Amino acid sequence: MKNTLEKIEDFFWESNLRSLPFWRSVSARIFRTIYVVVRDVNQGNLSLNAMSLVYTTLLSIVPLLAVSFSMLKGLGVHNQIKPLLQNILAPLGEKGVEITEKIIGFVENVNVGVLGILGMSILIYTIVALIYKIEKVFNFIWRIDKNRPFVRRFSDYLSVIFIGPLLLFLAIGTTASVMTSPFVQKLSDISYFSIIVDSTTQSMPYIFIIGAFTFLYILIPNVRVRFTSAFIGALVAGFLWQTIGWGFAYFVVSSTQYATIYSGFAILIVFMIWLYLAWLILLIGSSIAFYHQHPEYLNIRKREQTLSNRLKEHLALSSLYVITQHHFQGKPAWNGNGLAQHLGIPTKVLSVVLDILKNNGLLIKAGTNEELYVLAKAPETIAIKEVLDTIRSAEEDKYFNLQTLRFNDKVTELMAVADNNTEQVLKKCTLKDLLLKDSLF
Repeated sequence: MKNTLEKIEDFFWESNLRSLPFWRSVSARIFRTIYVVVRDVNQGNLSLNAMSLVYTTLLSIVPLLAVSFSMLKGLGVHNQIKPLLQNILAPLGEKGVEITEKIIGFVENVNVGVLGILGMSILIYTIVALIYKIEKVFNFIWRIDKNRPFVRRFSDYLSVIFIGPLLLFLAIGTTASVMTSPFVQKLSDISYFSIIVDSTTQSMPYIFIIGAFTFLYILIPNVRVRFTSAFIGALVAGFLWQTIGWGFAYFVVSSTQYATIYSGFAILIVFMIWLYLAWLILLIGSSIAFYHQHPEYLNIRKREQTLSNRLKEHLALSSLYVITQHHFQGKPAWNGNGLAQHLGIPTKVLSVVLDILKNNGLLIKAGTNEELYVLAKAPETIAIKEVLDTIRSAEEDKYFNLQTLRFNDKVTELMAVADNNTEQVLKKCTLKDLLLKDSLF
């Protein structure tokens, strides 16, 4: 069985996606996406983050709904919170209705107007901490090491808190008004159009779920997410939400023994399980959106990939080659993501090599809105041997290098001969020669 699985994996991973025929490329991409998402869940990358978000949600759900409730109350649409919450907790069945009543009761007991500055500050901080935690998890999925700056974090988060619910209920209200309008009602009396109206009405929950997920996948990560990638991730997550929701509803109905064992705690345990599944579904959708936008990560089986010295040398010269090519052609400078996709290598892996070249004065970063890589010196002054030496000595420091460590004299002599031979072969070849000459030898 194991050998069969390995053969299947080798069949889909045997070459780069771009070198495969169309049908093989599509099937391999789908298989690899399923494989890497299941791998991330199995290794705990997604499941552990979903568990941590359950705890954060339990602490923050009442403050979040209280702020939304107080804002929507001024607009006269606060009564829509309860039906929305019931729809989210629908897989819990009767327990979902009970939990909704309890949460709404807690929210109504929170009087934002009399909290004072300190109380309101704590309320806002709790909500911001929840969104910050969500951003960190999404950034982890998208391989982003930097979160939003502190000032931008508060401005973006507060926009989500205050404007997000308004847009959501505005969309729901507008849709309800259109579906109940006299014109639509007259169309529903016609047999042909009644099928369309009924289908549209039944598909509205799916549309709102997919739309909400797409909005979150675009907004939350601290990186530009393409709409197509976000929509594909949301489409899969929306399907999983409905499918797993039906299965969980059946589980709740058929698991009466849990109420007997856990008594009054049963409702809390069921609620936490559904929260975990809900967050896991949301994170799986975000992961699919990431792999769709960055197919170069589908060329490797492990989430974290290390580079051999040989790969570092090839990547360094390949990166400098295409950067020099744009330099001579007068084209815009490369950014990290574009360069990684062009070379078919994960951005995080390539950034290791680019940082080495930058730290050793071969590349500099330019640009204001995004980091662009340009040559630090004229290409005719950058020797190929200098690039190779830079990569080879990248991890050395003044306390741990060839001069401070003692080696066997014969080994030292052998390595010196090898270096001299390399220098003789490359002679004075530069980046300009690599790009413009038909042959270097």
